[in-house]
Amino acid sequence: MSTPAIVMIVLVALLHLYFLVLEMFLWTTPRGRRIFGLTPEFAQASKQLAANQGLYNGFLAAGLLWGASLGANGRAIAVFFLLCVIAAGIFGAASVNRRILWVQAAPAAVALLLLLALPA
Repeated sequence: MSTPAIVMIVLVALLHLYFLVLEMFLWTTPRGRRIFGLTPEFAQASKQLAANQGLYNGFLAAGLLWGASLGANGRAIAVFFLLCVIAAGIFGAASVNRRILWVQAAPAAVALLLLLALPA
């Protein structure tokens, strides 16, 4: 894997670790509610669902970091997890908010393009 691809994969993983923190730990805080545009009542009622979603974001981050840590040997792993992130971003954009396409799917697509386009 090229250095630019690894850097971008790690950045996407860090984004998903941030999503994990937001969804699992900050969902009902003023910051979490502001970021997601939630009322205190809705944030409290959906807290468990958000925590579950945050856990999935953690799995995506772990997979991306695993793939990146293996270098060229982790290419297939990185491709798989980047495709998962892109799919989740497209679904989120279609079902929740178009901004998710740019925040989640676009960085993963850039990482995937770098991974596939640049020599190891």
